[in-house]
Formats: sequence, C-alpha cells, structure tokens
Amino acid sequence: MIIVLCLVVVTVRLIDIQVRRHGQYQHTSKLQLRRTITIPAVRGGIYDRNGAVLAMSVPTKTIIADNFQIPHPVDEAKALAPILGIPADVLSTQLSKHSGYQVLTKDLSLAKAAIVARDHFPGITMVDSSVRHVPNGSLAQSVIGMTNASGEGAAGIEYQNQSILAGTAGSTTLLETPYGVSLPQGGAIRTKASTPGQGLELTIDQPLQYVTEQALGQQIAASGALSGTAIVMDVKTGEILSIANLVSTTPQSGPIPTPLASQNPSPIPGVAQAQNNLAVTQTYEPGSVFKLVTFSAALDSGQINPTTSFDVPDQIRLGGKIFHDAEVHAPMAMSATQILAQSSNIGTYMIASGLGETKLLAQVQKLGFGQPTGLNFPGESAGLLMNAARWQPTDLAALPIGQVDAATPLQVLDAYNAVANGGTMIQPSLIRGNVASDGSVSGLVSRPSRRIMSPTTASQLTEMLRQVVVNGTGAEAAVRGYRVAGKTGTSQIPTPGQASYVDGAYNATFVGFAPADHPILSALVVLQRPVGSYFGGAVSAPVFSKIMTYALHRYGIPTSSGGGDTTTSSAAPIPEST
Repeated sequence: MIIVLCLVVVTVRLIDIQVRRHGQYQHTSKLQLRRTITIPAVRGGIYDRNGAVLAMSVPTKTIIADNFQIPHPVDEAKALAPILGIPADVLSTQLSKHSGYQVLTKDLSLAKAAIVARDHFPGITMVDSSVRHVPNGSLAQSVIGMTNASGEGAAGIEYQNQSILAGTAGSTTLLETPYGVSLPQGGAIRTKASTPGQGLELTIDQPLQYVTEQALGQQIAASGALSGTAIVMDVKTGEILSIANLVSTTPQSGPIPTPLASQNPSPIPGVAQAQNNLAVTQTYEPGSVFKLVTFSAALDSGQINPTTSFDVPDQIRLGGKIFHDAEVHAPMAMSATQILAQSSNIGTYMIASGLGETKLLAQVQKLGFGQPTGLNFPGESAGLLMNAARWQPTDLAALPIGQVDAATPLQVLDAYNAVANGGTMIQPSLIRGNVASDGSVSGLVSRPSRRIMSPTTASQLTEMLRQVVVNGTGAEAAVRGYRVAGKTGTSQIPTPGQASYVDGAYNATFVGFAPADHPILSALVVLQRPVGSYFGGAVSAPVFSKIMTYALHRYGIPTSSGGGDTTTSSAAPIPEST
C-alpha cells in the first residue's frame, strides 16, 4: 500500500509537471537558454534643402567577445589590436575575463568588420550598430541638435523628431548556458530585422548657413558682443533658409550671463555655437523694430498716412518719467515716414497716443507677439507681453518703442516678413519633408497663413521702411543694385531679477527684406550687448547687408528696376532713439 501510494504521488506530480504546467516550465527553460540582443535601427539622416548631409548615421559593427571560447587570449589580442585600434594589452585583459560577454568596440567600420569576419577569430561575434556623423562640424548645431550616448535625440531637431528619425530596433536571439556562455555552433535561432528611421530634409541652405554664421561670428568677435542671432527667410513660403546662433567664448564681466556655448570648436576664434536655438528660446526687448506695431495699427485704421505731419519735440514727461529722442532738437515738423526713418521715439509716442491702450495691445497680438510661431521647436518661448491689468501710464510711451514687451528674434522677423508678403503672415518652417530610403521626399505641405494688415498698409509700410535705409538709421543695410526696406532697433537690457536696466548695455537689431519692390528674402540680425558702438544701424545693419548680398546673388534674384537705392546719409550711421 505504501509503494502504491508513492507511485500515485509520483504519477500526480509527473502529470502536474508534464501536462498541467508543461508550458510554464518550457518557457522557463527557454529563458535559461536564450538571450536576446537588441539590434539598433540606423537613424535617419538630416539634409539641407539641396540634399547635402547635415547629420547621418554610418552603419558600423559592435564587436562582442565570448571569453569562454577564446583559448589563447594574448595571441588573439595581438591579432585583433591593429584591426580594432585598441592596444593589445588592453584587449588581452578584456579577452581574459571569464564573463561570457565582453563588448570590445561599438563603432567598428564595415570594412574592418569584414576583416574580422574573414579571419574567423574564436569567440568573436558582431552585431549591427551605427555612429552619428556630422560632416560640417559645428555648422547649424544649435538647430540640428545632438544625440546622446544611446543614440537618441537629446536636443534640437534630433530631439524634436526622435520618433521619425529613430526607426524601429530589431533583435537576435542566441542560445547560451544558464551561466551566460554561448553554446558552440548555436548561432542565432531567431532574428528580427531593424527598420531604419526616415530622414529629414530641412529648409536650410548649407552654403547660406555658412555665410550667415561667418558674417555674424565675425561681428560678434569685432564688437565684443555676448551673443548674436541671424535668420534668413523665404518671404512667400516662410521657409527658414539659414538660422545662426553664436556666443562669445570670452564673456564680459557684469550681471548679464552669456548664453551657454557648445563644446564643438568654431572656425571663428573667440566664438562658438550656442547650445540653444536663441532665435526661438531667448526673448529680448526689441527696441525700435517694435515700432511696426504702432505704425501698422495707425495706417490700417486710417489714423495716419505716410505724409501725415506732426510737430515733434525732442522729449516729453509722462508719469514722472522723461522720454526723449536720440539727439536734442527743437520742435520740428516731421511726417510719419520721417518719424519712422529717423526712429523718433517722441513722434512714435504721438502716433501711439492717438491709438490708445486697447488698440495697441490688440495690435501686438495681431502681429503674432506673445504666441508660439508654430515651429514647435524644443524650448521655444512665446514671449512676455504687457496686458491691461498691469498697464501703467508710462507704457503708452514705452511699449511703442519696444521697451515693455519681450519677444523672440523669430517673432520679430515673422512680423516684418508679413509686411514683405503683402500683409499676410505665414507660419515659419524648418522642415520641408521626410526622406525615404530611396531618396524621395514626402510630407511637403504649405504652411498656414493669416492676414494681419491690408495690402495697402503693407505697401505703405514697405515704402516707409525703404526710407529707413535711404534717408534714415539703416544706411549700413544697403545692398548694391537692390532696394532694401528695413528697420533698426536699439534697446536697453533689463537687469536680471530687477525692475531696472543695466547701465550701458544694449541689444542691437536690424530686420528687413529685399528687393523692396518685389520682396523675395527677409532677414534679421540681433547682437546682444556689443561694446563701444551699440546702435542697430551701426553693428547689425552691416551684417544684414553682407548676408543679404550673398543670398540675393546665390538665388539669382534680379536687381531692382532702375538700380538700387542710393543712401543720402553720412558715413556715420544716424543713431536711433533708445
């Protein structure tokens, strides 16, 4: 009876193991004998608008050693060392560790990997991998971004479009003992191929990007500025053709921090790529370029026309504060065009006072300030705006001259691009479409647009802005053979964390478009805290001229009919009011 009882217990146990729990034990045994290795997908490339490579992943091989299967580690290390580029003594130590899994290198070229495969090194296996390659060094790095050690996007476009660029990883399953030793002749029992990521074609034009960075970087070095931003845009499509963000590596002392610089060297001594895309992540009080808000609202409402005359004093007192023009002058008759061309703060205030608080605040938002541009770039700022609840009497003079609201450089360019585009604001873009493995580009779509002023107002503003270059503060922005329209701006820099401004610290801006008679390209240049000469017309306008001259010729844009404008200003640029 005892024997029978034991046989029954054994039988029940066998049925439990082999029948009822068969699947569980089979799964557990497989887990003990199988190891799955991830095969990374080749990351999609990033290209400029003409197909030039800006960033791409080069296929490589990860070399893995199973130390238990290497009988002579010292001899094998000596043979592998010249192929892997690793010292023989280092390899010998790695091959002597009885771990069963030792990664020797993650980025061996396919040519050298072929040599390893040909020579049949015992215990050596290879897995597909890739390395990110940036052929142009630091060019446009603040926009393109970077990948981290795991190959994932960590900043910029690389981060923003991680899901598109990354692809889908594959896997391979190998047989091994419970101690992690690969079974001889086991091979891969299951392999799932990886799916490469899609590429991206940007709107950026690589040669223009280089010229933009060179012109901006040289001026940062020459002027001692903390940083600078320059953007070139296609007027009709909103496509950003170049966008440069550079910082000084020899920062000034003082309360204003220099934006963070990347670690990659720049071809311009003392200048480096910014870590962030300052054109959309950094806000500033734009100064006189913000006068577009007042003039567009007054023209659109019919309150003024380009020839409306005002008796303009050199200063006014408002709310206990004094506002003044750049130069002392007796009360003088000035037309609206002259007020804009000479960048008169007091004349602008007189026009703004006719509009009033409500219309001014509404026009600020109508021109896109305080709102995302639609670029959806990581870290993009919408800006900081005055509102009715915080309105002070002095804001009626300070807001129209750009010393209340904070905007990004791209927001300023968008507003002026709308003037060049006949009053229609078009959403800016940095990406043209996705690039498939066969090189075809898909996803090309037109950008949303909206009308922000009448075509008549845009036409009037264009002619008024042309006078800024011909007879006003923007003479240094002139381009030989072309008519240029634009605006200078010089603004004080707020003290961080305080309701005051830093003494002697200014931002210098020039923004405009050309040819003024049939606008094709718009551009903006901002320099943060140049030393010495700090007016936008003196330090930013010349950079605009260099960049725009190259861009107009690169794209074969015909010169203006009758030739370009001849400036009537003296050699020294007229200072705009701050």
